[in-house]
Amino acid sequence: MTLEEIKHLVSRGEGRHLEFKRRVPEPERLAKEVVAFANSGGGHLLIGVGDDGKIVGVRDSEEEEFSLKQALGMNCRPTVHWTSERVPVTAKRDVIMVTVPDSPRKPHYIVTNVEDGTGPAYVRIEDMSVEASPESVALMRTEHSGDGVRFEFGEKELLLMRYLEQYGRVTVDGFAQIADLKREEAGHLLVTLTRAGVLDQHREARGDFYMIHYEA
Repeated sequence: MTLEEIKHLVSRGEGRHLEFKRRVPEPERLAKEVVAFANSGGGHLLIGVGDDGKIVGVRDSEEEEFSLKQALGMNCRPTVHWTSERVPVTAKRDVIMVTVPDSPRKPHYIVTNVEDGTGPAYVRIEDMSVEASPESVALMRTEHSGDGVRFEFGEKELLLMRYLEQYGRVTVDGFAQIADLKREEAGHLLVTLTRAGVLDQHREARGDFYMIHYEA
């Protein structure tokens, strides 16, 4: 990767697959960005680039890379595979490009409780890393399972499809309300129908929603 290529990448602006950081952030914040990329199709984290797109580089890239390895090694579970590359900006400054591929081991979580190693999963939505909903986590867990899905098309499912035909989209909370279900029950049913190819899940910063799946 050359500086010109970095400039071209930066010119696109931050988005679902690209994040800028002036320097290596706090471990938990760094892990959040990397986990979100791993859970959402992969991406690049450019360290040494400001939020405004100004390429400033970092002075001690070896120290920054050490901090990077320490933070990600201790704060991501399961381990996220990533690579880094230094791109010289000046004689004394480099941009560190961290590349995170889409993971076959998702969902990945950040460790916020050191004692038991637990914490939330994150996903990438537009240019933000946000905490994944329980339904998103459930769908990630079964993404590569290859297991078939069985369900009975009963009263609740029929109510849901009629609602979607009229209004186009529904949230978990909305479905729970109209079907008189507990939130967990509504979420489980929506996940099952999504896995079966009946629905599509869509993610927004304000929350997930579901629509009827139509073949392209």
